[in-house]
Amino acid sequence: HRYLFSLQMKRDLLEGKLSCTENTASLLASHLLQSEIGDYDDLADRDFLKLNKLLPNQERIQERIMELHYRHLGQTPADSDFQVLEIARKLEMYGVRFHPAADREGTKINLAVAHIGLQVFQGNTKINTFNWSKIRKLSFKRKRFLIKLYPEVHGPHQDTLEFQMVSRDQCKIFWKNCVEHHSFFRLLDQPQPKSKAILFSRGSSFRYSGRTQKQLVEYVKDSGARRTPYQRCRYPTDKAYFIAKEILTTERTYLKDLEVITVWFRSAVIKENAMPEGLMTLLFSNIDPIYEFHRGFLKEVDQRLALWSGRSNAHVKGDYQRIGDVMLRNIDGINHLNSHCHKHDEVLTELEKATKRLKKLETVYKEFELQKVCYLPLNTFLLKPIQRLMHYKLILERLCKHYSPDHPDHNNCREALKEVAEMTNQLQSSLIRLENFQKLSELQRDLIGIENLTAPGREFIREGCLYKLTKKGLQQRMFFLFSDQLLYTSKGVTATNQFKVHGQLPLHGMIVEESENEWSVPHCFTIYSAQRTIVVAASSKVEMGKWIEDLNMAIEMTKKSQEKSDLFLDPGLCDRSSDEVSLDQESEDDMSSSRNSLDKQTHHRANSTMHVCWHRNTSVSMSDHSLAVENQLSGYLLRKFKNSNGWQKLWVVFTNFCLFFYKTHQDDFPLASLPLLGYTVSSPGESDSIHKEYVFKLHFKSHVYFFRAESEYTFERWMEVIKSAASATGRMSLLIPKGPLQMNGN
Repeated sequence: HRYLFSLQMKRDLLEGKLSCTENTASLLASHLLQSEIGDYDDLADRDFLKLNKLLPNQERIQERIMELHYRHLGQTPADSDFQVLEIARKLEMYGVRFHPAADREGTKINLAVAHIGLQVFQGNTKINTFNWSKIRKLSFKRKRFLIKLYPEVHGPHQDTLEFQMVSRDQCKIFWKNCVEHHSFFRLLDQPQPKSKAILFSRGSSFRYSGRTQKQLVEYVKDSGARRTPYQRCRYPTDKAYFIAKEILTTERTYLKDLEVITVWFRSAVIKENAMPEGLMTLLFSNIDPIYEFHRGFLKEVDQRLALWSGRSNAHVKGDYQRIGDVMLRNIDGINHLNSHCHKHDEVLTELEKATKRLKKLETVYKEFELQKVCYLPLNTFLLKPIQRLMHYKLILERLCKHYSPDHPDHNNCREALKEVAEMTNQLQSSLIRLENFQKLSELQRDLIGIENLTAPGREFIREGCLYKLTKKGLQQRMFFLFSDQLLYTSKGVTATNQFKVHGQLPLHGMIVEESENEWSVPHCFTIYSAQRTIVVAASSKVEMGKWIEDLNMAIEMTKKSQEKSDLFLDPGLCDRSSDEVSLDQESEDDMSSSRNSLDKQTHHRANSTMHVCWHRNTSVSMSDHSLAVENQLSGYLLRKFKNSNGWQKLWVVFTNFCLFFYKTHQDDFPLASLPLLGYTVSSPGESDSIHKEYVFKLHFKSHVYFFRAESEYTFERWMEVIKSAASATGRMSLLIPKGPLQMNGN
């Protein structure tokens, strides 16, 4: 009934029956405007307000209405209805209808019926309220309306109040209204109808015969779980709309990600004059054209989806329930930008070299990574253009699979998919290589005590937490497996919060054995290397299996390419593996001595993958990273905490095993983040008492969150991507050729 109530509020506003301030009226009108035409558009707003009247004084406050409408971006018609009622119900005059009358002294007053009782107004000012529970009897005699109160209310001499109304008919109408409200709010059981008198009876025989408030509350409570929720929404129900909408929502995030480089990072390096002109030209001549093209592309997709949903220019007729033509029309532009993607290898490499060579640039780079706008490692944003092509391919595949061959959008989508697939095939090997380089350079910055981590030929395979057996028992360590060596580190106690390398074990000649029984430690295995032997324990059997499998695979590949391995191993670094000291003997100075003074002021992001692995006692492989990149997702969700009643609408971005929360899609940086490693995702259970559609539950230890999507398709997509992040699959490195040792590389 929410929609019908909102229509009633719309009528009352226009007729001036809902008494409120001018600012409140403007806010209500802005929500009604959002409900009618969707997101703010200056021209569309003016056209609609010119043709449609929402308020009596609309022309005078039109600019204020439009200003408020701009704040409701992304709000659905159902959300707008809810907001209209939330605002209206808090108004003192909400639902109040005046009935002119006069008291015993002849003073003009207005009577009104409300849920709390019978109210008396002088003008628009409330001067008295008679609660239903205090009223014993209601009656009328011609134009006289009588109220009998329980004696204790006003004493024995004032138990009857009398009001003179305009006419007998008006008095009877008001009396009936009062009787209904009096019975509904006061009685426990449904009133039984009186048997009719055989001959005649005096007075009105009108009685309220519906359910009482108590009965209605119990009915709703009992049938709530079975009731199918009704939600007003002019959006199409076709799955194709929501598949196409994923292009729009992820494109919004993609453009914001490009701005991290084109706007924010550019501003930082120009301000400090920190980047050589040649590198500036190389970086921005590659990414600026991509950014400019996608600004136009986003606008085109946004307009099409608005027309498809009927939220914008609803009076325009046309075949807008498709997206393939928009994609195909822009394919040439996307293909042309492909040439820039081939240079990203050079851009990443040159940027990495320059930060090592130029102290000023390194400082600006590290300080920029600590800004809220840089919510991921900076160099990951440079990979976004190639990854975006993968997203187009996956979404177009879903559309082609959904459409029947005779659907008017099928051929355009199929042609667009063919073009995009060709581009992604050309760039696939580059993307794998770049993702590996990005990860190595990120670790190079975050680990203390190792140099030249980005050596040619080295591949990142897995990072995660294991417990190492020492003289003082099991000690938590962070391990990093590469194609040529295994590093283990401890977490720093300085302000940097970084990890310090304690040991580097070359894979050549390494042997790994399961050794649970020998040490009486669950999920335990031994690593024999040329320099030393270490015993480690995983948090679970599954985690142990992932580590042993990846270690054996990497050792096997090292044997097959020994000559290549020798080229990028640094014997000097490997010798340090026997020099590990106990954590208790380390000082803060020791832990930061190999790095520059900037690190002493640096607090690294708490949601970086290595820190999450450390706190959640788990690990992540390179193939998990690649899978997470494919599964990036954005959109509005409603969020509810375990013990809260209300739902909060948020713009949510999923990337890098993490949910990032924004107030709207236009915000430059997230308000908060939720790393998903270790979480389980499921549908709510009986005990959760969530009687809504499309809700999924996130759970980790005592932390519980509920999220509500707008459709079945978006619900399934969120479930899919979160499952991919929460329970990492542990697949092998994508770079290393697949061999017989790879048991679960699917």
